Amino acid sequence: MHEDFEVIGKIESIETIAVGPSIRELHRLRKAFGQGRWRKLKGIATVRLEDGTICRAELHWYEAHGIGRKKLKIKQYLD
Repeated sequence: MHEDFEVIGKIESIETIAVGPSIRELHRLRKAFGQGRWRKLKGIATVRLEDGTICRAELHWYEAHGIGRKKLKIKQYLD
């Protein structure tokens, strides 16, 4: 699944999946975006897809303080 979508509103039910060395992509994240306390998170949000369709989806992403939310992707459609 790609990042060809827009998050509409707030991401809800946010949960931490992994922190620091537990993240498989940690080396790539640090190389691309810099050092930080990286966390992998998941949550549910309403999204607008590339074709204009609006639906609810489970999202996964990486986040670090001072760097922000990176590599946001849809894992599962809920509607």
